[in-house]
Amino acid sequence: MKDHVKRLMPTQESMRANRWLRWIGPALHHPRLWHMSRRGIALGMAIGVFFGLLIPIAQIPLSVAAAVVMRANVPTAAVSTLISNPATYGPLYYAAWRLGKAVLGVEVPADAAPPVKEPQPLADNGRGWVRKTWDGITALGKPLLLGMALMATTAGLLTYVLASWALALNVRWQRWRRLRQRANGGSPRGDRP
Repeated sequence: MKDHVKRLMPTQESMRANRWLRWIGPALHHPRLWHMSRRGIALGMAIGVFFGLLIPIAQIPLSVAAAVVMRANVPTAAVSTLISNPATYGPLYYAAWRLGKAVLGVEVPADAAPPVKEPQPLADNGRGWVRKTWDGITALGKPLLLGMALMATTAGLLTYVLASWALALNVRWQRWRRLRQRANGGSPRGDRP
């Protein structure tokens, strides 16, 4: 299984060649960023989930930059951002809006939908899509932004704890299997002479 996961992960060369990550440059050469340690993988997953839920664009470059700064596993941080994608944005943002409304204490009927603001006609000067996107976000206002921040923080922390626990449990399981095989007269790898 470990080999299968390693094949799915982006390589050091592919990450360095990526045009969105070139600005990080030599910082991507640090060996700890590519080492498969329990702390590095758990932290990389937490960073990826955090940025995957917090922002809809530029998730991978931001998660890789945070992984470099925090010395987390870079491929894991990049892949973990895929928790959100075009198919999951709707449900995630709806849940974030409802969470934000609940935290702010605003009554929301069970079947209520987020408000839709009619877009203002804009003179397109190359930034029209940015303005339209920002108008859509601000139409939902504070509840959506607060809900996104709460979901990202909670999911990131929970991911770190669960990943760290699962990886520690895996190490203990492997150690127990090796000890059991040695006690039964087999070699540690399970090879029989």
